[in-house]
Amino acid sequence: MRVTTGSPDLWHHYGRTRAQHDHDIPDTFHWIWSQDSGPGPEILGDLSGQIVGDLGAGTARHAAHLVTHHRPTRVDAIDASPGQHEMAVGLFDHLAPRLRILSSDAVSHLRATAGTYDVLYSIFGALDFTDPRNLLPAAATALTPGGKLVFSTLAHYLSGAPAQSDVTAAAIQARTPAGTATTMHRWVLQEHVWVKTLDEAGFTNITIDTLPSTTNGPRTADTLLVTATHR
Repeated sequence: MRVTTGSPDLWHHYGRTRAQHDHDIPDTFHWIWSQDSGPGPEILGDLSGQIVGDLGAGTARHAAHLVTHHRPTRVDAIDASPGQHEMAVGLFDHLAPRLRILSSDAVSHLRATAGTYDVLYSIFGALDFTDPRNLLPAAATALTPGGKLVFSTLAHYLSGAPAQSDVTAAAIQARTPAGTATTMHRWVLQEHVWVKTLDEAGFTNITIDTLPSTTNGPRTADTLLVTATHR
């Protein structure tokens, strides 16, 4: 699935320097913001024979790890950014067909794949940058009954400001492919807001753990690690 849009690709520049020099499949990944400690992919459970979707996969490094080091039937790395899709294909297209690198916004893809996925996950990905009132019901639709959703998201803003007490987005800085400054929306929500929105979307067994930052200084943040099951 590929989605074309007239909107500028606000993720065009993200990770581009790393993609030019680092072609390795990661040995693991972590859920916390600094990506250096804490729980790893074991949070997803036994992936043997499972169909897995990465929502907002970027350059598909996490998805490539799962395909290489675990035993899923397939992992779909889904991202709306043409730039991220291009880099992911260049890095990991050789892992097909067990890794599918898909250019699509998450909501459209999930609505078109009802009952497909055993596990969906996102690491500061689509759950951060898509209205959860649209994305979470679509995720429930795409999961099998009893399927699992896991995602990490900011526990508070990188400035230190508290998360929102309602489903409200903030404007954050971004750049167009031409380098022009602009903004995009990001949802940084308090725990009870995530619980309520997940419940309304058709999820149960909702747990949220706060994972503290391992570093100090500007632009660091604690992480919310959220798990839920499709009813």
